[in-house]
Amino acid sequence: MLNQLSPHHYHTVLVWYLVQHSLSSFHKILKHFGSCEQATQSHRFSEWYQLGLHANHLKRLEEFQSTQGQKQFEHIVQLILKHCDFIVTPHDIDYPKQLMPYADHPPILFGQGHLQALLQPQIALVGSRKPSPHGRQVAYDFAYYLSEKGFYITSGLAHGIDEAAHRGGLAHHRSIAVTGTGLDTVYPTQNKPLAQQIAQSGAIITEFLPTTLPLQQHFPRRNRIVSGLSLGVLVVEAALKSGSLITANEAANQGKMVFAIPGHIYSEYHQGCHQLIREGAVLVDHPEQIIEDLALPTHWQTQQHTKDAVEQHSTLPPHLISLYQNLDWIGQDLDLLSQRYPAPISEITSQLMELELLGLCIQQGGRYLRCRPIH
Repeated sequence: MLNQLSPHHYHTVLVWYLVQHSLSSFHKILKHFGSCEQATQSHRFSEWYQLGLHANHLKRLEEFQSTQGQKQFEHIVQLILKHCDFIVTPHDIDYPKQLMPYADHPPILFGQGHLQALLQPQIALVGSRKPSPHGRQVAYDFAYYLSEKGFYITSGLAHGIDEAAHRGGLAHHRSIAVTGTGLDTVYPTQNKPLAQQIAQSGAIITEFLPTTLPLQQHFPRRNRIVSGLSLGVLVVEAALKSGSLITANEAANQGKMVFAIPGHIYSEYHQGCHQLIREGAVLVDHPEQIIEDLALPTHWQTQQHTKDAVEQHSTLPPHLISLYQNLDWIGQDLDLLSQRYPAPISEITSQLMELELLGLCIQQGGRYLRCRPIH
């Protein structure tokens, strides 16, 4: 629960509400006005009509300027305060950096649970909503193993493979759910207890405002966030028309590795996985293969850090927190880091060296990346 929204978050929510979750309209407005704060100045509302926005968005703007319309928006704000533990936008330092390279990254994320979970290394597990008992067990086993190794398991809180993957991740308190509704709704409703467990140790996030219904088109849309947050995507069991193939395609378009578990050649449960393998997905039959193929220089892979060393450096020195939060698990060169972290190059390189000595950062091919999560 939040006490209040910051001015920046309030105005961002307002624009997002007025454009009804439209990414294209949101970016048009931001490009024209420069900020959501400027866009929502009442004396500038007339400029909205010059931007070629959808008629529904302009109608929502007209309604907002009435007393009843403002009451409706304030109701949304109160629901946000009630159901959210955190809100982040790309302007916030805690916004997941792994989403930033993509033009369609969400302009705002509403969350329950622990924001820091989003900054940890994640692997997405997706698959059929109606899996075989074998597929459900495999999803749980892979998620259990990967979460034990330090990865957060990211999925969509749906029936079937998603649910089993979340439960496997929860065995080590590492699970993240991305939903296709507002946080005031859990869909499917049977997963409400599961959602509560995830929020206790991980995070539940959405780009959708409260009162947003679980419409069919919302679920393919949220898949870009599932794959964008993750280092790779594992498809456990999927038919040829499974929605999980959308997540796999999003991951491939984002340059992420896609993994698939094979099955019986006559099984309809595995036809989607076989199709992905034919198209270039990596065939895996053990979770350790995922860690190896991601080729991450991480402590769970090399096992070079002793338990004492990990405990010794689990608390990050305050002056290094900001730079560490600007690092991701993929890697950035000094030029990109200097754009995101306003400090002299000499200071950045000095702090990067400190992070390397702490075992929290590594340089590969001129790019700096995280190599161990902090707790």
